[in-house]
Amino acid sequence: MSESTAVDVDGQIRAVSRELRTGERDGEQTMVSSISQRYDTTVEDLWEACTSAERLRRWFAPVTGDLRLGGEYQVEGNAGGTIEACTAPHSFSATWEFGGNTSWITVRVDPEDEGARLTLKHTAPADTESEFWQQFGPGATGVGWDLAFLGLAQHLRSGAQMPQEAEGWEATEEGRRFISGSSAAWAEANVELGTPRADAEAARERTTAFYLGEEPPAEG
Repeated sequence: MSESTAVDVDGQIRAVSRELRTGERDGEQTMVSSISQRYDTTVEDLWEACTSAERLRRWFAPVTGDLRLGGEYQVEGNAGGTIEACTAPHSFSATWEFGGNTSWITVRVDPEDEGARLTLKHTAPADTESEFWQQFGPGATGVGWDLAFLGLAQHLRSGAQMPQEAEGWEATEEGRRFISGSSAAWAEANVELGTPRADAEAARERTTAFYLGEEPPAEG
């Protein structure tokens, strides 16, 4: 990877706020993961980066479909869904449908200290999360969102290729440190939610191994 695309791993991990909480939707219990970061740009520019198909492909993934209220979208190789609410240039909500399960995302853009803050909340039904959650914890999706926020930071700062697109980046020292750091940060959020530390750490190890393409640690 060139010097221009080098990642400040520790700085990026610290720049992101992560929170877990329980909630309720349509009378059903949910688990809500929140991730947030302030960027040195305007609300309008950050909104465009998060809603323009041309810009999304440069830091997130190719997204096709009708990117407006009521429209359906598809993230290449990932989830698709329907845009349920949109108040430009500040927020939109959409279903997040993947593997036969439906969850929901809400994205907010707010002004902050001559910059703009992006906050994403991912809400999933608690009953469909239970077994998966016990195995991997919040890092299963959280690390993926951290990688996206990293790609956005790189895009807004220099327009550089998102580092996770570089072949084999996850196997580099930089990539391994970022994935491990993100996974550890989500484990701490899991502990703050009330999960016993031993369980949160075990889930962290399995999630880190998954993202690094390694064998999960043996049980026991």
